[in-house]
Amino acid sequence: MNPNDSARPDPWAELRRLTPARIALGRAGTSLPTSAQLDFQAAHAQARDAVHLAFDHQALREGLAAQGRETLVLKSAAPDRHTYLQRPDLGRKLSAESARELQAYAAEHPEGFDVAVVIADGLSALAVHRHALPFLERLADQAGAEGWRWAPVTLVEQGRVAVGDEIGGLLKARLLVMLIGERPGLSSPDSLGLYFTYGPRPGLNDAYRNCISNVRLEGLAYGLAAHKLLYLMREADRRKLSGVQLKDEAEVPLLEGAQDNARIGNFLTAG
Repeated sequence: MNPNDSARPDPWAELRRLTPARIALGRAGTSLPTSAQLDFQAAHAQARDAVHLAFDHQALREGLAAQGRETLVLKSAAPDRHTYLQRPDLGRKLSAESARELQAYAAEHPEGFDVAVVIADGLSALAVHRHALPFLERLADQAGAEGWRWAPVTLVEQGRVAVGDEIGGLLKARLLVMLIGERPGLSSPDSLGLYFTYGPRPGLNDAYRNCISNVRLEGLAYGLAAHKLLYLMREADRRKLSGVQLKDEAEVPLLEGAQDNARIGNFLTAG
């Protein structure tokens, strides 16, 4: 290695302002600088903390009540976090007690619902705590003219994506929207995932679902995520299907701040 290399500016350094990804970290000899190594360890700790953070459903209930939404609190068949991580299958179905509670509620509403929204902690309760409420507020604003009948928002502790199909089936919901914390990354411990299913029922696989990923302030904006989801919901309602047969062909609106992003330009053509 040329000893003068360490003094050269990193040509990727300018890109750091465009992404939280770990690029242009620099070096100290043949290794990383101490600051970059410490940042990596801190990000890894944040990701681990996000996985093990307890689901604060009470705070979500209060926030949803402020939006005028009724809520139900349920649990998956995974009794604790350790079991949830070791047995993914248990997170995909309701506990026996929660299933009975939901069946009783559904019996009082035999007419069913147009839309059921399920919120589960998934692998990052942090994502749900930060982003579920503002996203649902944007979705309600954009979907207000549809005239859909919405089921109470169901909050599921130790839940995985497929638990929404059981809930939607019991509620006789035509459209299911699942909000769940995604597996944390080293630059995104709070990424929220949206899963949409037409005609939810137990036993469906991923081919029947549409996914909108990385909903957060540094990723997909709430308004754009709601716009994409609403397109899928309308098309699914019209075509009676979802998943691999339904593609996201929504026209992307010009959102606030887009002009500023456009001025950044393309680094490949920068002089």
